[in-house]
Amino acid sequence: MASSWRLILFLSFTSCLSEIIYSWVFNEFPSFVAEDSRRFISQETGNLYISKVQTSDVGSYICLVKNAVTNARVLSPPTPLTLRNDGVMGEYEPKIEVHFPTTVTAAKGTTVKMECFALGNPVPTITWMKVNGYIPSKSRLRKSQAVLEIPNLQLDDAGIYECTAENSRGKNSFRGQLQIYTYPHWVQKLNDTQLDSGSPLQWECKATGKPRPTYRWLKNGAPLLPQSRVDTANGVLAIHSVNQSDAGMYQCLAENKYGAIYASAELKILASPPSFELNQVKKSIIVTKDREVLIECKPQGSPKPAISWRKGDKAVRGNKRIAILPDGSLRILNASKADEGKYICQGVNIFGSAEIIASVSVKEPTRIELTPKRTELTVGESIVLNCKAMHDSSLDVTFYWTLKGQPIDFEKEGGHFESIRAQASSADLMIRNILLMHAGRYGCRVQTTADSVSDEAELLVRGPPGPPGVVIVEEITESTATLSWSPATDNHSPISSYNLQARSPFSLGWQTVKTVPEVITGDMESAMAVDLNPWVEYEFRVVATNPIGTGDPSIPSRMIRTNEAVPKTAPSNVSGGSGRRHELVIAWEPVSEEFQNGEGFGYIVAFRPNGTRGWKEKMVTSSDASKFIYRDESVPPLTPFEVKVGVYNNKGDGPFSQIVVICSAEGEPTAAPTDVTATSVSVSEIFVVWKHVKESLGRPQGFEIGYWKDTEPEDSAETVRTRGNESFVMLTGLEGDTLYHLTVRAYNGAGYGPPSREVSATTKRHPPSEPPGNLRWEQQGSQVSLGWEPVRPLANESEVMGYKVFYRQEGHSKGQVIETQKPQAVVPLPEAGVYIIEVRAYSEGGDGTASSQIRVPSYAGGKITSAQSTLHSLSKWSSVTLLLALMLPSSSW
Repeated sequence: MASSWRLILFLSFTSCLSEIIYSWVFNEFPSFVAEDSRRFISQETGNLYISKVQTSDVGSYICLVKNAVTNARVLSPPTPLTLRNDGVMGEYEPKIEVHFPTTVTAAKGTTVKMECFALGNPVPTITWMKVNGYIPSKSRLRKSQAVLEIPNLQLDDAGIYECTAENSRGKNSFRGQLQIYTYPHWVQKLNDTQLDSGSPLQWECKATGKPRPTYRWLKNGAPLLPQSRVDTANGVLAIHSVNQSDAGMYQCLAENKYGAIYASAELKILASPPSFELNQVKKSIIVTKDREVLIECKPQGSPKPAISWRKGDKAVRGNKRIAILPDGSLRILNASKADEGKYICQGVNIFGSAEIIASVSVKEPTRIELTPKRTELTVGESIVLNCKAMHDSSLDVTFYWTLKGQPIDFEKEGGHFESIRAQASSADLMIRNILLMHAGRYGCRVQTTADSVSDEAELLVRGPPGPPGVVIVEEITESTATLSWSPATDNHSPISSYNLQARSPFSLGWQTVKTVPEVITGDMESAMAVDLNPWVEYEFRVVATNPIGTGDPSIPSRMIRTNEAVPKTAPSNVSGGSGRRHELVIAWEPVSEEFQNGEGFGYIVAFRPNGTRGWKEKMVTSSDASKFIYRDESVPPLTPFEVKVGVYNNKGDGPFSQIVVICSAEGEPTAAPTDVTATSVSVSEIFVVWKHVKESLGRPQGFEIGYWKDTEPEDSAETVRTRGNESFVMLTGLEGDTLYHLTVRAYNGAGYGPPSREVSATTKRHPPSEPPGNLRWEQQGSQVSLGWEPVRPLANESEVMGYKVFYRQEGHSKGQVIETQKPQAVVPLPEAGVYIIEVRAYSEGGDGTASSQIRVPSYAGGKITSAQSTLHSLSKWSSVTLLLALMLPSSSW
């Protein structure tokens, strides 16, 4: 049997800090002792307890103490643990080695941890209980139940707690009391106070805490001792008849064994003679007969002044009409002329007196008359309200206008209102172009310094009806909708009729719809909209009309879709033709979604050769389709067919369009163009001409010319297309001095015809690159003689055929050209000015590089004659156009 021992390892550690964490290292760092039901480290003492030692516990132990605030660490010297071989420890009952104090004291709101650990063999089990109560549910058991932790302590957590250690040999228990205390906390504090000399003072401060706080009072920092006028008991301070010596700073101190709190307040003792400086009464009071007069008299002073009143030299005595109120004010009821005069109020205390004088005037009451009292108007009309005041002639009057109890803002009413003051005692309110919103009760208030009176008049405004109430769709069919609505406000003119309007995604805004009944009278609240399109989303609204006009529409109804129905609209503009050989192309204008009448919309294409009886039908399922192509290898080109296009949806088949005749596609051209010729025109152009044979089938829509260089394969050929019956084309953008091969073939919608025989042409060599040099000129009157050195072309350039002299007057865009075969020319200068002249050599490859320009002044005009050169005006005919005219047969001109 293995040896069993009980062991306590103890390390003494002293620290002034409470944030200490104890742990133990086994043999070497960082191998720490793991706590469980057999091993326990007390965080109160730092001791390591092993309830039942095993062989695996043999080794060296080091205590590690860590300051959780500073993170500093301290290690103890090693303590060895060995097993004795001289005996065997048997089983024994638990012995509690670690337990919490008999009395545990903790503050409210804090966390308490109570430890309980026992030695024993077998290893004891720890359990906890609260005597005469339950352990709080917020509690947590830690370290194999050796620690009971109660967070956020409350007063009802206090009580006797018991831990029990138990094994098969017996059990052991320990009890201790948990006491919860609270620091003093103010319930009622003091406030700064000002008192008149001789007044009583009572201050009370209240605090809670456990144990219950006691109270002490201080004055100016020193303890306040009871006196004949001063009493203190249970937080109450009472001073009878305060005087100046009682002024100062007072403190109430509430304390228990765990803490103390202070509350402070200042006591000021007031002592001053009466004064009216801060509270002046009105020096002049104006009232009307039979009204109340109130004259205030509230002098400042300490002690509080005694108040007395007199009128002139006589003291005012109270009676049924006249009374001196508790605050010192004088009140006179049902004032009359006899009450006019000067009233003096006097305030007196031990330090002096003060008085103030008020003058009272009694006037005749103001009366008012507002006309007309009740008026009915129509929207757009105007009216004037007159407000006349009868008042005391000594008083000024001011007029104020209101509408529905609110002041009229004349600047913000868009020019509808204008206040006119023609006389001192009357005012007019002009209302122009009246609106419905201007209906209501108008008020005129007259204000004087003595009184204020008002009167009212009512305006009723007739206008177009208001919008009807919510529109509800009661029932919907494929072409009808039953609607109901709440009546519109008639605005004082009976509603004569209602109008139903509808809007759909396909309509241009709101449209009036047909209804049953056809005329909806003003007393009706429902009707049926008819002739609607099936399977279309509609919104509805209602508009009311009365003799004044038509009102605003109602709020639109919810959007609702009519029911599905068989389509009733056939496709339009059925046509066809074109396409490829053996194809019948049929086209039509698609039916708008508005008229498709339901889901699953499509087209039925029916066709038959002319003269036959049975129809062939094909389904086209796309609602957006606008073409159908029927292909049959047995159909000859241009075969006429009777064609019609119908519609269908999920509800059934709709109507067909009118029958039209459409021919199948023609065949591709069968004849190749003939008499194809290709002529080089310039260094980059070849002119191609051909003839074509007319065909009954396969009529060409145009011709395609393919051309390629001699050094390239035919399948790399570039193409140029013509349209219609054109039988010539100018190929441009070619390379100079290059052999090109060409073919021509006809095409149409069915395809291409056979190509012509291949022809060839070589583009011209490039024109001379050398410009005419050493340009010389001599002016002779109205002409200039030019000369230059001949141009010699390079081996790969065209031979010089002659020269072109270009000249124009400076500032003009249009010029003229003289051609000559010699390196000289005479240029006429017909008008005065400066002429710009340049010379180019030309060849079969085109014009060469231009010489440098010369500027020649001309001072006189004259007749132009020259035998060696010919004058040409630049015209619309180019060399290409002339060549084309020469090469085309006369039938093509």
